[in-house]
Amino acid sequence: MKTTAKDDVRALLERLPDDASLNDIQYHIYVRQKIERGLDAIRQGNVVSQEEIEKRMARWFGK
Repeated sequence: MKTTAKDDVRALLERLPDDASLNDIQYHIYVRQKIERGLDAIRQGNVVSQEEIEKRMARWFGK
């Protein structure tokens, strides 16, 4: 059964300490969202190889 975003947030809240601030909660939701976007990109094949990254960085830094 697929969980909903609401279910995911509930589970996240249960794992955080009781004294977590709203900023802490917001940060954890933000990180979770970024991870999910990255995993979706991988599943869709939208990735760049390590070799390509190294080539790009070499061009950026003039090496």
